[in-house]
Amino acid sequence: MRSLLFSLTFCAPTVVAAGGIFDGADIVFLGELHDNPAHHVRQAEYVAEIAPTAVVFEMLTQAQADLVTPALLADEVALEAALGWNDSGWPDFAMYYPIFEAASEAAFFGAAVPREAAMAAMQAGVAEAFRGDAATFGLEKPLPEEQQAAREALQLAAHCDAMPADMLPVMVDIQRLRDAELAFSALQALDQYGAPVVVITGNGHARLDWGAPVYVQAAAPEVRIASLGQGEEGAGAPSGTFDHVETSAPADRGDPCEAFR
Repeated sequence: MRSLLFSLTFCAPTVVAAGGIFDGADIVFLGELHDNPAHHVRQAEYVAEIAPTAVVFEMLTQAQADLVTPALLADEVALEAALGWNDSGWPDFAMYYPIFEAASEAAFFGAAVPREAAMAAMQAGVAEAFRGDAATFGLEKPLPEEQQAAREALQLAAHCDAMPADMLPVMVDIQRLRDAELAFSALQALDQYGAPVVVITGNGHARLDWGAPVYVQAAAPEVRIASLGQGEEGAGAPSGTFDHVETSAPADRGDPCEAFR
């Protein structure tokens, strides 16, 4: 295997001891729609079944993850305050706390891209802002034209068709940086604690065809990956490729584009 920035020493993969459909995976990506409470309930259930050695959160920086202690895990209010979660823009911490509880024996990792890193990426490029080696993770390679166009279209739709056209490639680059950071943290956790590692993230980052798993495979092709995508009834399956897809009742979110009208 190619050398990683953190000198990955992972050798023979360890088979997951529990988790049913995710047996045999070294890294399990559990996707979500961020504001759907049912998705987080299911993630917590899978974390309890899988009993991971480590959990990587898209929502936390590594500095935040380092704050998590057993004492804080036992106190939802104190943990939220320590993380500054409810000032972060993520959905209510009450939806995510059961995942932390289920992972109380695990190590915690954060893969969020800090604002200053995102700004640096916009100015100097994602390779310069990435914590790892961009070439090892394949981050320096341009996307195929068809995928680039599809991702720009998704970014435009996600921003209610209100994003300037010249910003769309930048937004795609930032998403790729987030994918690579998730892969970096997941491999770091695997190196330090062994399998299985769970990653809590949005569906877009969990998809096997162009999300964080792509960057894991680029850096460590022998690592075995499994991925869950979660959709909503009446809306069809989430976009992308997953090993397993589940649907839940839709979240009551109103019209997210109302503010743009």
